[in-house]
Amino acid sequence: MEKVIFHIDVNSAFLSWEATYRMRELGDTEDLRLIPSVVGGSEESRHGIVLAKSESAKKYGVTTGEPLVDARRKCPGLRTVPSNFPIYVKYSNAMMKILENYSPDIEQYSIDESFIDMTGTQNLFGPPLEAAHTIKNRIYRELGFTVNVGISTNKLLAKMASDFKKPNLVHTLFPEEVPTKMWPLPVSELFFVGRQTTKRLHALGIFTIGDLAKTDKKVITDNLKGHGDVIWEFANGNGDSMDDIANKNRKPANKGYSNETTLAFDVTDSYLAKEILLSLTETVATRVRADKSYISVVSVYYVDNEFKHTSRQMTLDSATNVTNEIYYHVCQLFDQLWNGNPIRLLGVSTSKATNEAHRQYSLFETQNVEKLSKLDSAIDAIRNKYGEDSIKRASFVRPENEDGIKHMTGGLGKAKRDAK
Repeated sequence: MEKVIFHIDVNSAFLSWEATYRMRELGDTEDLRLIPSVVGGSEESRHGIVLAKSESAKKYGVTTGEPLVDARRKCPGLRTVPSNFPIYVKYSNAMMKILENYSPDIEQYSIDESFIDMTGTQNLFGPPLEAAHTIKNRIYRELGFTVNVGISTNKLLAKMASDFKKPNLVHTLFPEEVPTKMWPLPVSELFFVGRQTTKRLHALGIFTIGDLAKTDKKVITDNLKGHGDVIWEFANGNGDSMDDIANKNRKPANKGYSNETTLAFDVTDSYLAKEILLSLTETVATRVRADKSYISVVSVYYVDNEFKHTSRQMTLDSATNVTNEIYYHVCQLFDQLWNGNPIRLLGVSTSKATNEAHRQYSLFETQNVEKLSKLDSAIDAIRNKYGEDSIKRASFVRPENEDGIKHMTGGLGKAKRDAK
């Protein structure tokens, strides 16, 4: 039996969920989706980064990930609203509950998209197109936001199909439709092809997905190595092992304590990246102390918008479990590591754990490591008793921190736990 895979993708997720929440639960009469608007900051402070934009804002040239001040310059009448991740998680979970009625085989690919294996469900829900419209319409009717549904025989093609014309539509992209529906598209629209790869392909005279598919595979791999092999297969519609191929670019975490977050938007600012790294380090260090351990190796890694994994590690002079000390070295590593490419995933990893702290002289001796350690322990005790939000660093409570960064775990981790 041939597989049937659906890819469900929320249209302009954060903005759509924000609009739905404000209209359904707060009584707003203005639909953010129908005016030039963005999620990512407040009207009062005008700080932050664009997390999501409406189609009207897009027409003014507003882009996801750019500073709000730049977005306002392009669109003077832009409506901005702060992010509300717990609400987004609530809507995401509600959508997943609906999808569970149609198949037991569901993979949540991100907060706003999921794959559903609908193979063998035709007798229950009708042919694929009928079932897709049923799901799409039910989500809108019950939850108030729209989705696109892509249908194919593998995840890659289903995902590509859902990215066709939006919003609130169903598209198919079966293997036999690839030459007519996918090959004419710009090569930049192929999954796994980012800006830098697009430039290199253009230099080879490859401008469409069809150009890539028809080019000798050796030419592509000679120029783009393993990544070239992946995108050549994708261009030819071969996407059964999409997840396995993607994960090849992620280095396995070291044995020890680690934490990572996939970002809601590509990070291009060093200051913001370090805020996220601090959030990750807070959680890692807390776990180390909870086990009464000390670590002597610190690693930082990231995945950029080309899906390339880059990492670096250092061995410390002294084993430690002090948050500030670990974070100091994390920042050192990041400054050495980052080449400026937009970041999609950030991670902090530690290893070589021991139950004893053998200290040698370091920069942190002057800051009295013993006092810092006792302070961390006191903070841990308060958080254990009153919750991890009971104490936060000032950088995570000031008005400027409106990019959805949580003070522990990074990204959406805390919001996901709170919403369960």
